[in-house]
Amino acid sequence: MSSSATATATVILFLITTFISTTTTTAEIRITEIRSDPRPIIPFDEFGFTHNGRLELNVSKLSFSSPDPDLSKLGFFLCTRDSWLHVLQQIEDAEIACALQSSVIKLVYSFNSLTKGANGFNHFYLQSDADQYTLVFANCLPQVKLSMDVRSAMYNLDGKSKTRDYLSAGITVLPRVYFFFSVVYFSLGAAWVYLLYRKRLTVFGIHLFMLAVVVLKALNLLCEAEDKSYIKRTGSAHGWDILFYIFSFLKGITLFTLIVLIGTGWSFLKPYLQDKEKKVLMIVIPLQVVANIAQVVIDESGPYGQDWVTWKQVFLLVDVICCCAVLFPIVWSIKNLREAARTDGKAAVNLMKLTLFRQYYVVVICYIYFTRVVVYALETITSYKYLWTSVVAAEMATLAFYVFTGYNFKPEAHNPYFAVDDDDEEAASEQLKLEDEFEL
Repeated sequence: MSSSATATATVILFLITTFISTTTTTAEIRITEIRSDPRPIIPFDEFGFTHNGRLELNVSKLSFSSPDPDLSKLGFFLCTRDSWLHVLQQIEDAEIACALQSSVIKLVYSFNSLTKGANGFNHFYLQSDADQYTLVFANCLPQVKLSMDVRSAMYNLDGKSKTRDYLSAGITVLPRVYFFFSVVYFSLGAAWVYLLYRKRLTVFGIHLFMLAVVVLKALNLLCEAEDKSYIKRTGSAHGWDILFYIFSFLKGITLFTLIVLIGTGWSFLKPYLQDKEKKVLMIVIPLQVVANIAQVVIDESGPYGQDWVTWKQVFLLVDVICCCAVLFPIVWSIKNLREAARTDGKAAVNLMKLTLFRQYYVVVICYIYFTRVVVYALETITSYKYLWTSVVAAEMATLAFYVFTGYNFKPEAHNPYFAVDDDDEEAASEQLKLEDEFEL
């Protein structure tokens, strides 16, 4: 393999290792069309095998740009991330010329086993070494472009029943996890409806919007639970993924919109939005649309797509921009309340509002940091057997954020936004006077 091919393979693996963070691997049955592809390394799905792992590989419509290529330098193999780094080191040290020659990979199929004149093959591979593997195609002929249709199915045989489990070993429990959290959110929605009925005299539009966010989150989790359950049994989604994407799209838009509306004080402090606040919403909503499109492309194409890395970067960039944008309205509200606390006669009211907004700002920062950084770190350091724990951590953080938001902004006659005890107001006013005298 040439040095340029080695560099390309190194970059591909680095990007794959770095950017697999947003979604957990679900090795459903994949049918991939590759056309005139010159890449030296084409990564397919990553999968966590148990000791009863199986791989079914079906290749058809196989053709090469060269009339008589060296087939021994073309083939499929399985490798862990650690073993692939070792392979790259072997190539750099000139110990081997092609990844297929390494002793640390698990060779699935070499093209020199092809029957003469055949344009495809069917291969069944038993994988008894439990670990997280990536199915990879290697082309060690730099001048050769390759076309083929690939059907890959990786699964584990489950216990004594020997039923197929198409979910990776580390995420096979996710259907139950998602279903459990959907029940929790439906329960929260029911409790919120009961609270709105009891406090109906102090209900604002924002409270109904919060109910919509909770319901969409519950529906999103329910569809994701069914989607993963169907993939676990059959290897394909068959429509459930469409519902999941729809509710994921709506949930993402409404959640970020809710943060913006609360941050601006809409429906609490004022019945309207200023122009700059409307602009934030006009930025966040289209970005969420782009992020959801990128997510669909990432999930449906998989790492073998030539533009997969680009879409992964788009998704991460858009997600970061959305997270930053929703913080601005809270900062504006904190600034306005700080100024009002020194000039308004009802100083204590503004001070309590200011404290509430500060708390919410800190919680939003913690929520974004945990779900975007800490969860990714958990995925990186956690054993493949326990990848489900990062999903649980993310859902627990999200649940805590929803509960905190609902508790602090619930319909209440004596909410810090509206009323405060006269003694507290007088004490706060005196405190402001003392501070002003001290500054003078």
